[in-house]
Amino acid sequence: MNILPEDQALAAQKGHPKGLYVLFATEFWERFSYYGMRAIFVLFMTDKLLFDKAYASNIYGSYTGLVYLTPLIGGYVADRYWGNRRSIFAGGLMMALGQFILFFCASASDKGASGFTTTLLWTGLAFLIFGNGFFKPNISTMVGQLYPETSNAKKDSAYTLFYMGINAGAFVAPLVCGYLGENVDFKWGFLAAGIGMLISLVIFYFTKDKYVISHTGEALGVAPNKSKDTSVSESGKTGFSSTQMITIVALIVAAFCALHFGLAIDIWGSAIYAMTLILPFAILTDRSLTKVEKDRLWVIVIIMLFVIFFWMCFEQAGASLTFFADEQTDRRVFGWEMPASYFQSFNAGFIVLLAPIFAGLWGRLAKRGVEPPAPMKQAIGLGLLALGFLYISFGTTGDPAVKVSIWWLTGLYFLHTVGELFLSPIGLSMVNKLTPGRFTSLMMGIWFMAIATGNKLAGTMSSLYPDPKATGPRPVFLGITIDNLHTYFMIFVGFAGVAAIILFLLSFKLRKMMHGVK
Repeated sequence: MNILPEDQALAAQKGHPKGLYVLFATEFWERFSYYGMRAIFVLFMTDKLLFDKAYASNIYGSYTGLVYLTPLIGGYVADRYWGNRRSIFAGGLMMALGQFILFFCASASDKGASGFTTTLLWTGLAFLIFGNGFFKPNISTMVGQLYPETSNAKKDSAYTLFYMGINAGAFVAPLVCGYLGENVDFKWGFLAAGIGMLISLVIFYFTKDKYVISHTGEALGVAPNKSKDTSVSESGKTGFSSTQMITIVALIVAAFCALHFGLAIDIWGSAIYAMTLILPFAILTDRSLTKVEKDRLWVIVIIMLFVIFFWMCFEQAGASLTFFADEQTDRRVFGWEMPASYFQSFNAGFIVLLAPIFAGLWGRLAKRGVEPPAPMKQAIGLGLLALGFLYISFGTTGDPAVKVSIWWLTGLYFLHTVGELFLSPIGLSMVNKLTPGRFTSLMMGIWFMAIATGNKLAGTMSSLYPDPKATGPRPVFLGITIDNLHTYFMIFVGFAGVAAIILFLLSFKLRKMMHGVK
């Protein structure tokens, strides 16, 4: 049965359209796949492939960084050629294949890595990285397209509920894939992640035509996004000139060379950082942008800098905090020892509980006219991130043989979750609201570049983790010798705290640059 445009519009007025719940379910299983693999990834590398913690951390950082860099490619292809739907399918199939390749990698591994298993590892990661690039920005973009352009308050609520779907999948994934990986065999954890990705594609395929439609009844994601608006600059020029394109490529190459050869940053890190430095500013040179559009895009670019610091600290969950849970945390609960990977469900579980509260909160504050602007919400999120690391820093001990209570990590994840709800879904909504329609998927990809940089830096920072079993010299960062966990965690307090203060002060100016968008 087809849904008439009037019925869809009425549903949008009374609540959220059914398409939101389709995208919710699709993203649930895709995130099950991603976080299921992530829950066992560093443990697989250290326990089965026998990589050391620093090397495994850097691989983890490069992988999660590139996962959030390739949405730039997927966003561009969707905007210019494929549309959202085709991009989502292509990305989902690549990710499923990547998980199954990791299944074969784990099946072929005994103790230690071989040339064959290492090749399978890199191949599987490559499919996951490029597949995510096509899937991630396009499904996020389609959430905003379900609503009229004037429904900005409802979009914040919708993205918060969508974020709940992301984290419901992330909550279940470590419980299933983590249990299979740690207690049975790592290969079964990767297999479960691959099956989850296939379920995501099946749900989307059989429901998209009926429910993933706009408030006027138009099928979403079929045509490229470039067809959605045709605004031009005062000069009447559109797009990038050949000279601009050559200049952009030359600047990326120059930045890469400076980072790789000048600062000795690894190849993947140099690629991520170079593109993050250049491309956000490059899009601002598009000749079709009006002054108001350019101001709004500047808001996104400025906030991206602070988002980098957020994810650099937050994504310690997948590496250093996993090591902390494995080695330094008393995981016994009523005589049962919880697998270390289960801690990665804590953040997602808190989000599932809290997201509906936040979705309702933004709606009520908007009705009363007192909802804080997006930059101020994100500053609060950074402040809560700093508070989480401050909390756990006082729960650490100087003796590696003494394990700390489970409540220290639980408290950290609770504070980080509240901070994430102030920052991440609000950021997705902000990008959708401030970006011209012809750039939506591309700009979502550029937004994910900040997350890519944060994730890569998270791996770098995790490699500084003061391993209690290590006998060599202690890591040094900015002249600080990291000889204990208290010092290590306080570094993140400094980064997140300073970023929170600066963004809060800037939020008043940024609000003016948003030109009425809230």
